[in-house]
Amino acid sequence: MKAFLLSAVLALLWVPTAAEVLLQPDFNATKFSCLGYVVSMASDCKVFLGKKDHLPMSTRAIKATEEGGLHVHMEFLGADGCNQVDAEYLKVGSEVHFRVPALGYLDVRVVDTDYSSFAIVHIYKELEGTLSTMVQLFSRTQDVSPQALKAFQDFYPTLGLPDDTVLMLPKS
Repeated sequence: MKAFLLSAVLALLWVPTAAEVLLQPDFNATKFSCLGYVVSMASDCKVFLGKKDHLPMSTRAIKATEEGGLHVHMEFLGADGCNQVDAEYLKVGSEVHFRVPALGYLDVRVVDTDYSSFAIVHIYKELEGTLSTMVQLFSRTQDVSPQALKAFQDFYPTLGLPDDTVLMLPKS
């Protein structure tokens, strides 16, 4: 119970900080819908850091919902073969702000996208009772453009994530 209360208090305290993250202006969920790849990630999550040398590239099929959220179908290789997860990104307030209770994502924001080749997504989450920050770089192809990579590399340090928390995911 103490861990839950601490997590809830920390999440409430974090919200003003989350507001400081610049968001994609005039976000359009329908244009954001696509099939893409998570090509790079940065995170201070201990679970991620412990597994980052063994993580392959994964796919996301993203579709806008009538409620203004996103339905996201994820596929990734695991030790036991191909794994699939479906998650509902529930709209919170603005068009570009979501929560994903099923995955422990307390705050998900689309930071930048050109709708045709890449997106940068900021995730604040709770996993195994610990709060952490993650940034994901999505690409519509397995080969990310230099402009998208630069935008990602310019963004994650603003959250205090050092270079040793970054992983360019190998193609799978």
